[in-house]
Parts: sequence; C-alpha cells; structure tokens
Amino acid sequence: MLAPEQAIALALAVPAVGAGLIAGAGRAPNLRETITLVTAVALLGCVLTLLPVVGGGARPALTLLTLLPGLQIAFKIEPLGMLFALIASGLWIVNSLYSIGYMRGNGEANQTRFYVCFALALAATMGIAFAGNLFTLFVFYELLTLITYPLVTHHGTDKSRSGGRMYLGILMGTSIVFLLPALVFVWHVAGTTDFAAGGILAGKLSPMALAGLLALCMFGIGKAALMPFHRWLPAAMVAPTPVSALLHAVAVVKAGVFSVVKVILYVFGVDNLAQAGAGGIGAGAAWLVWVAGFTIVAASVVALYADNLKRRLAYSTVSQLSYVVMAAAVLAPLSLVGAVLHIAAHAVGKITLFFAAGAIYTAAHKTEVSQLDGIGRRMPWTMGAFAIAALSMIGLPPAVGFVSKWYMLSGAMAAQHWPAVTVIVASTLLNAGYFLPILYRAFFVAPPAHIADGEHPHGEAPLPMVLALCATAAATVLLFFLPDVPLALARQTIGL
Repeated sequence: MLAPEQAIALALAVPAVGAGLIAGAGRAPNLRETITLVTAVALLGCVLTLLPVVGGGARPALTLLTLLPGLQIAFKIEPLGMLFALIASGLWIVNSLYSIGYMRGNGEANQTRFYVCFALALAATMGIAFAGNLFTLFVFYELLTLITYPLVTHHGTDKSRSGGRMYLGILMGTSIVFLLPALVFVWHVAGTTDFAAGGILAGKLSPMALAGLLALCMFGIGKAALMPFHRWLPAAMVAPTPVSALLHAVAVVKAGVFSVVKVILYVFGVDNLAQAGAGGIGAGAAWLVWVAGFTIVAASVVALYADNLKRRLAYSTVSQLSYVVMAAAVLAPLSLVGAVLHIAAHAVGKITLFFAAGAIYTAAHKTEVSQLDGIGRRMPWTMGAFAIAALSMIGLPPAVGFVSKWYMLSGAMAAQHWPAVTVIVASTLLNAGYFLPILYRAFFVAPPAHIADGEHPHGEAPLPMVLALCATAAATVLLFFLPDVPLALARQTIGL
C-alpha cells in the first residue's frame, strides 16, 4: 500500500515518465497508444489511493523545495484538489481512447508529439490540483499554458498559429500582468502563500484593497475566461477535437475555475470577503458576481447565433465557467457547493459535446449547425450522447448539471441574491435556446435530398470515439443518480 506522500509523488511523476516512454515508442503506433492508455490508468490508480485518505479527513502533504521563507514548491491535498484530480485523471482515460480513433480516423500528422504533450499537460494538471500554496499553483499553471501551446497549434496552418498566438498571449499576459503581482503582494502582506482554511488575509487589508487584490487574481486567472479575457478560448478551437476536449473539460479551463474557487476559499476566505462586501457593490467579492453574470449572459447570446458547432460549444464553455465564478462569489454555503459540483458536472457534459462534434466531423465532415439536418438518424449513438450532455448544460434532469445548478440557485436564493438568481434563470433559457435547435435538426428535420437519396453515405465515427462519448454521456447520467463522491468532497471543501 502506497503512503500518501508516495502517491502524491507518483501522481506527478507517472504522466511525466509516460510522456518519455510515449516519445520513445513514436515509431510503433500500437505500442505508443498502449503506453498512453496504461499511463492514464496508472495515474487514476494513484489518485484513487488518495481518495479514502482525504475523505477520512487527512490532508497529506509533500514539500519539494524551499526557495525563500514562506515560498515553497509544496503539495497538500484537500477535498477540492482531490475532486479536480479525480476529474482530470478519469477523463484522461476516455480522452485517450477517443484520441486513438480521432487521430487515426483523420490521418493526423505529428501524433507522437500530440500524445507526449497531452501526458505532460496531465502532469502539470496534477501539480495544480495538489498545490499546497499559491506559488506552486502559479508555477504549474504557467507550465500548463506552455505545454498546451503545441497542441493548440497542432495543425501548423496560419489559422492554427494565429489561434495559438491568441491563446498564449492572453493566458501568459493575464498571469504575468495580474496574477504574478497579486502573488507577490499576498506574500508581502501575509508572509506566506500557503493555502489555509478561512484564508490568510483576514484583518490585513481594507475592503477596497481586498477587492482590488481579488480583481488581480480573478482576471489574472485567464483560464477561467472571464470577459474581456475570454477570446483565447474560441480562438483555440482551431485545434483537433481531442485538444478541445482537453481545453474545455479535462485540464485547462477546469484549472481556471478550480484556481478561482481555491483562491477565494483558501487565500481570501469566505467570511473575510463577506465582511468586506458589506462596504458596497465595489467591495469584497460583490463586483465579481456582476462581472461573472455579464459573462454568462453575453457568452450565451453569442452562442445562440453561432452556426459553427465548435464555436457554439466554445462560447457555451465561457458561459458555463462563469457559473462557477458567480456561485463562488455569492459566498453562500450552498452556492459554493454548487460551484464545486459544477466543475465536475461541466467536465463530463462538455467533454461529451466536444467528443460528439469531433465524431460528426470525422464521420460526416460537417462543422456547422445548419448542416446537421437528420444526422441523428445516421449517427444515433453520437447524437443521443450529445442530447444527454446538452440536457446537463441546460440544467435538466436526469443529468448531473441539474444537481449543480440546483445548489447554485438554492444558495443564491438563500442569500437573497436576486441578481444571481435572475442570471441563472435567464441563462438557463438561453442554454435551451442554443442547444435544443441542434437536437431538433438532428432528430426531427429530414436530411437533405442528396443524402436521403444515398449520396455521401456515412454512419457512426470509429468505434473508440463512439465508446468514449457514450462512456462520458453515461457518467453524466450516473452522477445525477449517484452524486455521493463529488457531493461529499464539495461539502468537505466548504466545511458542511
């Protein structure tokens, strides 16, 4: 049986070692992909050994390096990080299975580089999930940006390079201009960057200074895609679909909203922000609710009019991420539980949607919503999975998105935060407005005449892709009926 400290070290090392082995097996595709799958399973095994330890109340820790007093590369696992690690490591397995079908089915170049970068991205993600302080979080956050850049520019075209520049420019720019000064200021004021229950800034700053520091952190965490620093996300859609799934579900944006929640809980402190918020709309975290609410509604409106399927899904992601930010900023216990749950709910739902989009492209070479008439009759498994995930994004049962939205809405109502309630209700209607027409076209509109007459016949995408998207769709339903593990970790995170 692994000691918890050994499990932490292995969770960081396994994907990095796997990346080296994948690179060495580049000339043998079957071996390369076997190593990818074995590495993904091994990582999940390491993470699962930590679940009962953290669930039992322990907080295993590991310090690698001390640079200065109060400034260390250190790891400490608490329930929020445990949940993020479970999401990322579990979805890496199905994403790897899907990638095999997609990369081979589309004859993609540079497949070895793709799998190597993917494994390294998971190593960085584990560093973020297990970070014991803001400095460690910042280091691995930056590494994740740099490692995923070759994935965004995978195709090597002018369009992909342009998207990659946008991706790198916004994410590196926000972290260096906003997050790095915030990190230095926190260290200066608190004497440490260690995460601690209740935060480390209580009584150290005025309400307006606290709000200013929070703004540096929230806009500095560009991966959370708060407007106006959201354009990297739709720009990155030039990448292959498995990369889009990594960006939107497995690692990158989840690292963003995970960091937002962790900073609010363990650097600023909920009680500290709530007291500061009494100073008015600009104090504490009150302003953040309005910024996140605007992002939710504005991104939903853009998605409503987007014909390109991946662009519609990208703006849906921008909107869904800000649900987490807004629910955390409301500062009510139930809304915070909903924020944590929505990290998991969005992960399994959005990865299914992108898997389906990639399957449609691979099998039918269609990229626009207006091209999907009748496609549900030729790709029933793909579009059935898409329908389940769409219900989750809207917030309808029996999908796990209903559970997280229920907690967010209950928390906002309990706190009598009516602007947040209004945003959740209005955006739910907008979500239905941009997802339901896709389902209507797919299942209830007849295909074009030339397809109905047998021209350009196609069925489902390659089997590994279909298996992967069906597995994540099933997880979306299963977590509705059996939410015990993520709910328990969410409640532990908030201290309920």
